[in-house]
Amino acid sequence: MTDGEGYLVVAKDLGKRYGDFIALHPLNVKVSAGEFFGVFGPNGAGKSTFIKLLTGQLRPSKGGVEVLGINAETDPQKLKANIGIVPESESPPSFLTPSEFLHFVGKLRGVSDLENKVEYWLDWFGLQEKRDTMCKDLSKGQRQKVMLSSAFIHEPRLLFLDEPFANLDPIYQRKCRKWLLDLVSNGGTIFLCSHVLEMAERMCNRMAIINNGKVLASGTVKGLKESESETLEDVFIRLVGHSIEEAERLTDDAKGEEE
Repeated sequence: MTDGEGYLVVAKDLGKRYGDFIALHPLNVKVSAGEFFGVFGPNGAGKSTFIKLLTGQLRPSKGGVEVLGINAETDPQKLKANIGIVPESESPPSFLTPSEFLHFVGKLRGVSDLENKVEYWLDWFGLQEKRDTMCKDLSKGQRQKVMLSSAFIHEPRLLFLDEPFANLDPIYQRKCRKWLLDLVSNGGTIFLCSHVLEMAERMCNRMAIINNGKVLASGTVKGLKESESETLEDVFIRLVGHSIEEAERLTDDAKGEEE
């Protein structure tokens, strides 16, 4: 891959297949430094597969990925050391405490002034009272705060977030939104996957709508709307609805051929 100059994330003809099932059709995406790029779609649309391919957690069946100039397939460990990742539905290790886990992550990533940074994020997320509680005994929201802290602690220039606000109360959703927007305004870059359209309106410079493993449309939030009166929800339903209808038509055609 040689056409990614000037971009932090480059996916070229990227696809993923499991046997006969196509989880992600070949697609091309480029994300520049300083962007807040969002991928939105219904549950099962392929968003998590997409982000796992970009972060070296899965190997592509087709195409390739470069992130920060690093080949995600051939050097996933180097890639993971230089980015922040909050995976969907992943919790910190059960038998570590929040303090122990953040110290572990910080040492792994070579964080300077680690003790102060651990204390900062425990305070920031209101976890001081739970700092010595094993993570298995935390609530879902508290475990999510620990995962976010572990992604933020080394101050990466590029963050990959998969449904990052799941289980957070509205206070911490707002607090995290502000922190992420400040990060982007100071030159950071964020790649977000979610099904919450409100986040696109509030946060994203550009976005893509995905369903059935295909990108249906991409561009600015304003650019995806066909008129000033159309809401982003209208855009989503228009695009995803057509995608579902097409999938149902193809299924019916296949059944007809079998008969």
